[in-house]
Amino acid sequence: MPLEDGDPARWRGQQVNGEVSGTPHPRGTQAPDGSRTEAMAEEWEPGPALGDRDETPGGVLQRAGQEPGRREEALMAELSELVQKVVKSSSWWERHGVDISILACSFLLLPAGFLCLRSAQAIPFLVGVLTLGVVHHTLTVKGSHLASHNALTESKSWGKVWAVFFIELCSAFTAEQATYNHVKIHHGYTNVIGLGDSSTWKIPFLNRYVYMFIAPLAVPIITPLVALDLLRNVEWKAALRTLCCMFLGLYCHYWLLLNVSGFKSPWSALLCMLLTRSLLAHPYIHVNIFQHIGLPMFAADRKPKRIHLMSLGVLNLPRNALLDWSFGHSLISCHVEHHLFPSLSDNMCLKIKPVVSQYLKQKKLPYNEDTYASRLRLFLQRYEELMVHAPPITELVGIQ
Repeated sequence: MPLEDGDPARWRGQQVNGEVSGTPHPRGTQAPDGSRTEAMAEEWEPGPALGDRDETPGGVLQRAGQEPGRREEALMAELSELVQKVVKSSSWWERHGVDISILACSFLLLPAGFLCLRSAQAIPFLVGVLTLGVVHHTLTVKGSHLASHNALTESKSWGKVWAVFFIELCSAFTAEQATYNHVKIHHGYTNVIGLGDSSTWKIPFLNRYVYMFIAPLAVPIITPLVALDLLRNVEWKAALRTLCCMFLGLYCHYWLLLNVSGFKSPWSALLCMLLTRSLLAHPYIHVNIFQHIGLPMFAADRKPKRIHLMSLGVLNLPRNALLDWSFGHSLISCHVEHHLFPSLSDNMCLKIKPVVSQYLKQKKLPYNEDTYASRLRLFLQRYEELMVHAPPITELVGIQ
């Protein structure tokens, strides 16, 4: 996906009722020091990653000689303590078992999906397509996302194994680059222009209808191609491992369609692969842009502290049975919770949701929620502004 390089946006937007006009700028990601961003993304109370010039939404108070930064740190510490109590009181089943069981069930459904495709009748065949499509997205989206945050296990060694399995073997992507771009950059600098502003999801030369409804069908083709390009940035051993895993995952899918599902022609098998792997590609693209783009954006040297950064720049969608299963709660209805506490599993994000939402509302901090249909209408109506033009930088005033 080509990205447009450019100077940082100089416009400024005025926040009104938690919303800001303007959106991220389609520019390439410039990666800062890796260890610094990793600390930001995975620690619950990270310090500033780009220097000491962070300005908080209490800027008015700061100019009056007070220290709102300490207040925000105290708020994050207090919220972290409340969440930690919930985590400590939770069983292994709640922390990891529920999500592991969902992934295991998906694996168990694979034989049924491939066998249904043997049928010459339309209904069993469609059941097979739907089954394999949902299983594919459960393993590649939910599995890869949890593995990238090491949320499937408390062992870092096993976490790396699961990351390679779900990201490289199942998703045909590179684990190192996926983890770096998502965990260190996107989570470390959420909605910071030029870093974690979701600009990698923008393709400015496509019109709104092509981008929203046609382009997602190409995700299964684009993903491995992007992965191959990113292999230039990893060590040769990791690149070789990734190539082997990608080939093995794709070939196994192809081989099973020919030898288990009974496809007679290579092209029909490849077409079925494309169909099942793109079944939920539309909501996958939509979710990734709905929950950040269109919300307040910040300059790297004028961003709020963590608790304000995540509460302002992240949005939750309503619960949806299909997307909750395939993508996970942390990507749908608990995205705010996930960005505040990224190392927690989907089930734990759902469990701490009442605590986080009540705390943020009690402290009069933003807690963004909107429906899927509402966000879809917004992006169709304001596509040029949201997905093509450079965003304004949010003024950090008036937010207490």
